[in-house]
Amino acid sequence: MTKAEEEMSGAAVVAKGLTRDYGNGAGVFDVGLRVDAGTVFGLVGPNGAGKTTLISLLCGLRRADRGSVSVRAERLALCPDVPDFEPWLTAAEVVSFGARLRGEDVTRAKVEQALARVGLAGSAHRRHRSFSRGMRQRLGLAAALVCEPDLIVMDEPVSGLDPQGRAELLDLISGMRGRHTVLFSSHLLDDVQRVCDDVAVLKSGNVVYQGSVGELINRYLRPAWHLWIRGQVDQVVAVFARQEWATRVEPVDHHCLYVEASSIEVGEAGIPRVLAEAGIGLVGMSAHEAGLESAFVSLTREGR
Repeated sequence: MTKAEEEMSGAAVVAKGLTRDYGNGAGVFDVGLRVDAGTVFGLVGPNGAGKTTLISLLCGLRRADRGSVSVRAERLALCPDVPDFEPWLTAAEVVSFGARLRGEDVTRAKVEQALARVGLAGSAHRRHRSFSRGMRQRLGLAAALVCEPDLIVMDEPVSGLDPQGRAELLDLISGMRGRHTVLFSSHLLDDVQRVCDDVAVLKSGNVVYQGSVGELINRYLRPAWHLWIRGQVDQVVAVFARQEWATRVEPVDHHCLYVEASSIEVGEAGIPRVLAEAGIGLVGMSAHEAGLESAFVSLTREGR
């Protein structure tokens, strides 16, 4: 087995040293990425971090200044954030026409099955121009799924959906695991935590973390607590904000505040001391069960 074959073993996508420099700090730089076959992979980062540029490079829609991308997939489907189709086509016609563009003549049953998978079975014969943004996103996914791609790449797939629609589409994405390889970008961290096996975090065009969601939380999570007090929360927030060990302090409501500390030890010792010195009664204190968002904020703050 050659070195290249070893690197691709078990992987659907491998990127090495991938760079596209637009100048003035825009673009992606020296990106290394591995997406294992059959997994759901999340790409997250602040606005302007380079997520869409990276997706375009991985799918061959943009040319890299340097670096390489290897994709092991006979069929690759890309779903943009807002798919655009001819407005007079019905949903069924969009799916069927998309398949024919890829050289496949799919049956009516397969078209209906693809629409049903994304919750559009009842809109198969409606013209696309009447669809909402969320429905167009579902339609784009149906057009991708009808040909059973090995690799599906989605840019912000749930950004236009209501909570119920998001939940349904995330369940669909999660159900693709093993049957397809899915790579999607999102700024909705709860969604990424819910369905992804692995995640890559982009910051200013650089991958600052790649690995499992659980490892990201464990490595970068800052300990935090919710405090219920007797007194004015705004005054207490100001007191904690002066403590060097308090990395984040925010009011939750009139009698509750959120305090994040640089370590568990300093927080457990410092919180009661600060309240006692300020003469503020502590009604209750509980550890905050944080997830990907807290770890993401901590990670992207590093180096500032």
